[in-house]
Amino acid sequence: MDTLLRGGTLVTCDADDHVMAADVLVRGSAIGAVGKVQPDGAVRVLDVTGCAVVPGFIQAHVHLCQTLMRGLADELPLLEWLRMRIWPLEAAHDERSLAASARLGLAEAMLAGTTTVLDMGTVHDHEVVMDACARSGIRARSGKTMMDTGEGVPARLRETTRASLTGAERLAHDWRGAASGRIGYAWSPRFVLSCTERLVRGAVERARQHGELLSTHAAEHASERAAVRRAFGEDDVAVLRRWGLSGPRAVLAHGVQLRDSEARALARDGTRVVHCPSANLKLGSGIARVADLDRLGVALALGADGAPCNNNLDPWTELRHAALLAKVRTDVTALPARRALRLATIDGARALGLDAITGSIEPGKRADLMVVELGGAHVEPGGDVFSKLVYACRATDVRHVLVDGALVVKNREHQTIDVESVTAEARVQVRKLRARASI
Repeated sequence: MDTLLRGGTLVTCDADDHVMAADVLVRGSAIGAVGKVQPDGAVRVLDVTGCAVVPGFIQAHVHLCQTLMRGLADELPLLEWLRMRIWPLEAAHDERSLAASARLGLAEAMLAGTTTVLDMGTVHDHEVVMDACARSGIRARSGKTMMDTGEGVPARLRETTRASLTGAERLAHDWRGAASGRIGYAWSPRFVLSCTERLVRGAVERARQHGELLSTHAAEHASERAAVRRAFGEDDVAVLRRWGLSGPRAVLAHGVQLRDSEARALARDGTRVVHCPSANLKLGSGIARVADLDRLGVALALGADGAPCNNNLDPWTELRHAALLAKVRTDVTALPARRALRLATIDGARALGLDAITGSIEPGKRADLMVVELGGAHVEPGGDVFSKLVYACRATDVRHVLVDGALVVKNREHQTIDVESVTAEARVQVRKLRARASI
């Protein structure tokens, strides 16, 4: 049945950032009409008076495999955080704990208005994460992480180059275009210190054959960069570029340490950079120069990263932090609310190569939408709608969420995930995971 969102304020995030009092008709999986709509047949009407209708948030860097690790890796710098906590826990995952982690992360993110994610998994059993994404109704690009070298990498996470590439090829073949195109594969060499040149070049070659994304971490923490310089004599962005990981299908998470010369090279290549402000703060990585990167022409997006370095998957927190931290890092006029919202919507879609189908409210695009209440005491009484959304609204203000026209969250209740049972299973599985990891 078609759905009519009636009486809301549309924040379109289109090329002109139109804001209008209008209805949205959802016909099948797509936006059928915008304006004063008179449906010509049976339609489900959702009264969204007093609400903003906004493109669903796009989180361009998450780790669903890490949601069970929330609160288990606090107060550690990046490399110690990985070697002492994250890698041992990821190595200890089995299919049940991995599925529980993915489902819990998806429930949290989708209830907050996330409609698309770019997810980096762990090394093994990643098909259960892909399956969880497909069943949840979210739009996702996801891939197993690839690691064939590195100091302190547990044996279960370190594959041979051949095994890593073969495993990723199998997953890509099995999940490419799954769930009517909602699900796709993203090749995910973890970062320079855990990957050989042969592995990265192999991933780049295979991704390009099918026009798929490449996802990795780069320029995140000063200690990481120092280790890369000691090993390679140059910074990680230069190493990745030399190995072929650059261009419009390449997505680099973090970019905190980028210099102007590197940013200009990324802008020329069209390489994407995902800002993860909360994770960067919690791991002590620093404050990314987002306004400067934007000025230099770098294609940007937002993401929450993983639960153990954040410690949540709330896109509203990332949106607010991105806007506020830019003012501290640059000046008070940097990254105004209207610009910040685009990072979480249409720019996120562009970073993932999905801007032709999602990221803005326009007829013909997929109906990936959220309905956000604007009547809370923390939002009222008035003011600019962009200001309300970026600086005042919270995840709990999201009333409805649609992906591909399907109502996946209705009246703040998830329609495809039983949140209570998923949470209960997560409590069971985290105890078992910690025991296997001896943490």
